[in-house]
Amino acid sequence: MSIDNINHRIERLFALQRASRVARKQEGADVRTAKLARLKDAIVARIPQIEQALYEDLRKTPNGGKGGEIPAVLGEITTAIAHLDEWMAPKPVAQSSYLPNTAAHIQYEPRGVVLLLGAWNFPFALVMAPLVAIIAAGNSAIVKPNELQPATCAVIAELLGSVFDEQDVAVVEGGIDVAESLQELPFDHVFFTGSPAVGKRVMAAAARHLTSVTLELGGKCPAILDSGYDLKEAAAKVVGARFMNAGQLCLSVDHVWVPRAHHEEFCTLLAAFIEQMFYVNGELSLERLPHIVNTRNFERVLGYIEDARQRGARVLRGGQSEPESLTIHPTLLTDVPLDAHIMQEEIFGPLLPVLAYDNLDEVIAQVDSTGKPLAMYIFSHDQTFVDQVLLGTSSGGVTVNNVMMHFVEKNLPFGGVNGSGMGRYHGNAGFLELSNARSVLIQQSA
Repeated sequence: MSIDNINHRIERLFALQRASRVARKQEGADVRTAKLARLKDAIVARIPQIEQALYEDLRKTPNGGKGGEIPAVLGEITTAIAHLDEWMAPKPVAQSSYLPNTAAHIQYEPRGVVLLLGAWNFPFALVMAPLVAIIAAGNSAIVKPNELQPATCAVIAELLGSVFDEQDVAVVEGGIDVAESLQELPFDHVFFTGSPAVGKRVMAAAARHLTSVTLELGGKCPAILDSGYDLKEAAAKVVGARFMNAGQLCLSVDHVWVPRAHHEEFCTLLAAFIEQMFYVNGELSLERLPHIVNTRNFERVLGYIEDARQRGARVLRGGQSEPESLTIHPTLLTDVPLDAHIMQEEIFGPLLPVLAYDNLDEVIAQVDSTGKPLAMYIFSHDQTFVDQVLLGTSSGGVTVNNVMMHFVEKNLPFGGVNGSGMGRYHGNAGFLELSNARSVLIQQSA
């Protein structure tokens, strides 16, 4: 389809959804939950097709819907269906003494027509999970899945087309030119997941219409290990988080700080867990490690290794690559200078710098100097240590003594801060993010 035809379709869909805003606003919780239930049924019925698409696009291994992207989405739907009546109910506020004979409440109304721009690293979940919040809050959506994952994009288009009328949810496929055309329109809200660089462009485009945005971005998420923490337990968790999806995960452990006295032992444990998780008889199992998304990112990640080596870093394990399959072996680096590119930019690949520290204050200063990450991981049973890190830094979220669990807990709002994003979703936070909290005051008779 030519870009002119695509633009014509985009304008038609936008006009259709705007025209149905009032009718959609009047829909009760029963109508919204019915939509979510149909979406859930459609996903469950297509688990094999979804997993096959994810394998084709990223070499994510099918597992019958028991882990990864699909359960996260189904969990969001289940939570929304269970609590939507409560979320939608007007929230009374206390009467002020200087406003006698009044009653006030907060009424949550839909924002309107939402543009949803998906990401390539989790191409199914990072479309569907925000869409759950969009629908729960009573909005419509024009959805553009990421073009770098064509198989998943096709599945999403077919799935959503089978569940929704275009006046509620419509899918538009295409590349950057299509995304730019979409952003020319005055949407009521834009929800974007991706890199900070693209997030800036999305925000600039939205600013032309004074459109509100939710930006789910990234950053350099550190793990910080206290000297009293079990090294083996921490190593297993760090390896699992760092190399999930070949490190192409905004929540992934970007680098890890270890007390100098334990650095060598911790590196040995990390290497052992990498061998256990990703290798069979000494050979990397391609079925256990997704590939890098494309050649540009493949070369970018390899460039981090080469730059770090030139600056004096040592590769303790890995470093090999297989260009024909866009595979980079899980790689550990140490003695990495803080001015190396790998320490200045989000890695988004299967590399893990392991940094030794002598004083926690130096770690806090370094973390603070690289912006506010999406997540932070603290391994310590000493509350004083934990508090020192929390008070000295800022991040979107924190998990203590584990990895990424604050993302899994649906009762916690998920999102970034400044360079790692703005806005929150998951559970009730997503409903609130995609709603307008309308203040209503009623003057009653004396």
